[in-house]
Amino acid sequence: MDKKFALKKKKMNCEEVKEKISIRTVLESFNLFPVKENRKTAFYFALDREEKIPSLSVDFVKNKAFDFGTGKSYDVISIVQQMNQCSVSEALKYLEKFDFSVENEFHNEEPMQQKEYKILNVREIQHPALIQYLKSRKVYEQKDLVKEIEYELNRKKYFGIGFFNNSGGVEIRNKYSKICLGKKDVTLIKNELNISNEILIFEGFFDYLTFKNLEKKENSNSDYIILNSTSMLFKVEETLKKYDKISLFLDNDKNGNATKKAILKKYENVEDCSLIYQKFKDLNEWFCNDDCRSF
Repeated sequence: MDKKFALKKKKMNCEEVKEKISIRTVLESFNLFPVKENRKTAFYFALDREEKIPSLSVDFVKNKAFDFGTGKSYDVISIVQQMNQCSVSEALKYLEKFDFSVENEFHNEEPMQQKEYKILNVREIQHPALIQYLKSRKVYEQKDLVKEIEYELNRKKYFGIGFFNNSGGVEIRNKYSKICLGKKDVTLIKNELNISNEILIFEGFFDYLTFKNLEKKENSNSDYIILNSTSMLFKVEETLKKYDKISLFLDNDKNGNATKKAILKKYENVEDCSLIYQKFKDLNEWFCNDDCRSF
C-alpha cells in the first residue's frame, strides 16, 4: 500500500514538473535558444543532431515540443533526459533547481507574453559582487571588455556582467544567473592587425576573456567570434569562409563536440585547440584549475 502511494506521489510530481516548469527556461539552461519565434511558439535546432533548418517546434502554451525530423515529442523531463542522457529520476533531480512554486503563464488562457525587460544602466564594473565573481573566474584583468548592467526584468531589478552581441542583445552573467536580454546573436570582434587572416571561435564570453589573459599582447592579431550559444553557428557559416585559419576553443561537452565536428567537416585549415584543456569542460575551467599565464 505504501509502495503504491509512493509511486502515485512520484507520478503526480512528474506531472506537476511537466506543467509548471517553463520549457523555455529548461532549454535555456542547456544554452539553447529559438531561431524563430512568436508569442506562442518557436523553432529550435534539434536536440539530438546538427541541422541547418530548425525542426524542433516548441509550444510555449502547452509547454511541449515536437521534432518534425524524428516525430519525437518532448516535455521538460524528456528534454533533460535527451540532453544529459539520464534517467527520469536523474532528470527530476536536475529540474529541482528550477522554480515551480508559482503557476506560470502557460496555464493562462491568454497567450504567453514576452518577458518584459529594461536596461537601466550600463557602466564599468564596480559592484563588489561582480568584481569578486570575475576574480573567482580568474578574468578580472579583462574587466574593461565587459560592462556592469543594471536591468529590470518583469518589474524586478537585477544586475550582472554584460557582454554585447552583434544585434545589440546582451549576455548577462553573475553567480546565480545566465540569461540573454534582447535578440540572441554572436559577437564578432575584428582586429585591424589580423595579417594572418585567422579567426578564433569561443562558445561563451568567459572563455574569450580567459584567452585574452593567456594571449601575449604582441600576438594579438586575430579576429574573434563568440557564439554565445552553439545554436548560433549558422549565423557565421559565410563569415568563416573568408578566413585562412580557424582555431576552435569550444566546450568539451555534447554541444561543443558536435559544433567542432560540423566546423571541421565544412572548412579547411581548422585547428581544434580543446586538446589543451581536454580534461576540463572548457578553457575557463582549465585556467581556474591550472595557474597558467601563457600558452
